[in-house]
Amino acid sequence: MEVCLVIEVVKKDEEIIFNLETKNSMYQMKVDKYNVLKHLWYGSKTSTDMEYLLDYPDVGFSGQINEVDDSTYSLDTLPVEYSCFGVGDFRVPAISVIHSNGSDAIDLRYQSYSIKKGKYSIKDLPSVYSNNDDCDSLEIVLKDTSSDIYVILKYGVFNDKDIICRSAVIRNEEDSKICLNKAFSMCLDIPYGSLDIIHFHGRHAMERQFERIPITHNIYEFSSTRGTSSHQESPSIIICDKNCNEEFGDCFGATLMYSGNFKIQLEGDQLNQVRMVMGINPDTFSWTLNHNEEFYTPEVILSFSNEGLSKLSHNFHDIIRNNVCRGKYSLESRPVLINNWEATYFDFDAFKILDIANTAASLGIDMMVLDDGWFGKRDSDKSGLGDWYANEDKLKMPLKDLVSKVKSRGTKFGIWFEPEMISEDSNLYRNHPDWAVKIPGRKPGRSRNQLVIDITRSDVRDYLYESISRIIKDCSIDYIKWDFNRSISDVYTYSLSSSNQKEMGHRFVLGLYELLEKLNHDFPNLLIEGCCGGGGRFDAGMLYYCPQIWCSDNTDAYDRSKIQYGTSFIFPISTIGSHVSAVPNHQSGRITPLSARSVVAMSGSFGYELDLNTLSDTDLEKIKQDIKDFKKYNKLIHNGDYYRLSNPNDDNFALWEFVSDEEVLVQGIIFRSEANQLRYNIKLRGLDSDKKYIDSNNNVYTGSALMNGGILLPKSSGDYYSVMIHLKKQY
Repeated sequence: MEVCLVIEVVKKDEEIIFNLETKNSMYQMKVDKYNVLKHLWYGSKTSTDMEYLLDYPDVGFSGQINEVDDSTYSLDTLPVEYSCFGVGDFRVPAISVIHSNGSDAIDLRYQSYSIKKGKYSIKDLPSVYSNNDDCDSLEIVLKDTSSDIYVILKYGVFNDKDIICRSAVIRNEEDSKICLNKAFSMCLDIPYGSLDIIHFHGRHAMERQFERIPITHNIYEFSSTRGTSSHQESPSIIICDKNCNEEFGDCFGATLMYSGNFKIQLEGDQLNQVRMVMGINPDTFSWTLNHNEEFYTPEVILSFSNEGLSKLSHNFHDIIRNNVCRGKYSLESRPVLINNWEATYFDFDAFKILDIANTAASLGIDMMVLDDGWFGKRDSDKSGLGDWYANEDKLKMPLKDLVSKVKSRGTKFGIWFEPEMISEDSNLYRNHPDWAVKIPGRKPGRSRNQLVIDITRSDVRDYLYESISRIIKDCSIDYIKWDFNRSISDVYTYSLSSSNQKEMGHRFVLGLYELLEKLNHDFPNLLIEGCCGGGGRFDAGMLYYCPQIWCSDNTDAYDRSKIQYGTSFIFPISTIGSHVSAVPNHQSGRITPLSARSVVAMSGSFGYELDLNTLSDTDLEKIKQDIKDFKKYNKLIHNGDYYRLSNPNDDNFALWEFVSDEEVLVQGIIFRSEANQLRYNIKLRGLDSDKKYIDSNNNVYTGSALMNGGILLPKSSGDYYSVMIHLKKQY
């Protein structure tokens, strides 16, 4: 037996058992006598070989591998660790390869393993990083039975965080090239339980909507072919017991650390087993591997909870805050900002921006952000993208002078870029039409009157870096909003041959990561906020480079309560860009009180998106107080444990709670009020039952009372009534 803190390897006869243990979970695999790597268990710790749960029936038309004369042994019914195509497992595969002879079968068997201290890394891709040796890594080498193709399965085990990271490397040691048609990051077979899927669907301005459906005998697919992780589906999934809720039950979560086309497939098979595979979407992918070349798959972050969905979310929040987000702003308080977009759209000059900035500074806002329209010829969305130099005629002063005037008020300055796009009406396009993504001989489709720029090319990336870095340095920029306002179609790059065009989607993402990595390295104090028409690229891959992401272009408080509810299952509140905007709301037309807009926006990276100079004195005083409140509670909001106290899709209110060792904050909105209204009684969570808590009115409660008896919400008046209750622990 070999043990390395959290990774135990038990060798017995012709079999090897791998136990990957975290504080509250166990992940178990077994190499059997045929060198098939089987998956036995992912769940609570059991301290035993879990193969006793597996039943091996003789299933007709489920055949055997060549060396087996046993009708109960079939790859088609076994739970395996990394499923292969073409050798008798007819369920969804994790890998598919075209060999030099045109065949597409691959049969991976165990070769060796190694254990290393610390967390493995992934070439050219973001991955969870280790702090102070808080992780151990396991590598298992598999080899095809009939060729020199190897797959190295990588596992990073974070014991204290109940997190296991997974990735795969495919290496070609054949003398001839091969083609990867499918190279998923992981496979997880679950041979037990009656399970539900929770996924997060949506559309532009209504991202990450919570949906829970039962797993039956079917193949379920959640994917994107849009060039981004997309508004329509999130690269995240939760599988849970039927009776699992926020506080009780077993659940697994997985999120793909990748910002491009992805696919998650789940299959309920003929034996009521469930298989889940996830990774780069094979519909828009293939990859040529020459002799001795390797392909690295994106990372999957896995977690298990036997205490319900809240604990699962805490696991993801903890690892993303502390081991995905990087740099100065990974844990540091973010500046409260104001963005001029919904205040002015394209109609502004420097003096209008200064008017907004002056009022903002007087209210305690920390940063002025200049959005779209400051560069090139850009008075609408029909021109200018790619010409990243200031339009001083429009601004009526040099951009550097505008920044200096704003900063003289003690306010930071941020600016909007859309680096991955190009307008046909731009000097850049006129000089480099081949830099646009479009198919030769085919008129390209347009979205928002723009094309995508080909960042698979090093000369394009060099141009973008030089243009962006020049503005940052010359104007002392503190923040960038990095936007991406269309899906990618008409995929083609002149940098690849005609036979390799399906490599472009992945190469585009690699180009994006390279560019962002260089900016992070060269400007360590720069805050970059990701954006893709709002939340169209809200994923752990982007959070490695951008510690916050604009959650949605929809700033309506009622809609945002649902969008942020779905987002919170995987992503921490500190990563959620959320602003107060004007009413009637520009997206929904709904009128909500300023107090409701403020309390919803506080559950994120707080800011404003409206013309402050059109507001009443009463509203301005309210904003000043809200900013003080946010700064007072900022550490609790961004780093405390987050609890969902309601489901806004079903309840008449959206409520949530932040808990630290010292204090508790309950926030939310009651959607509708009624005459002679009944009071809502809400049970809090995560408190110390034997401690006392005092509210702002000096009422004292025990933690046990608040968790078992609950607390009465204030009696609401009018629709979208805001709730904010603060309690401090007494010693």
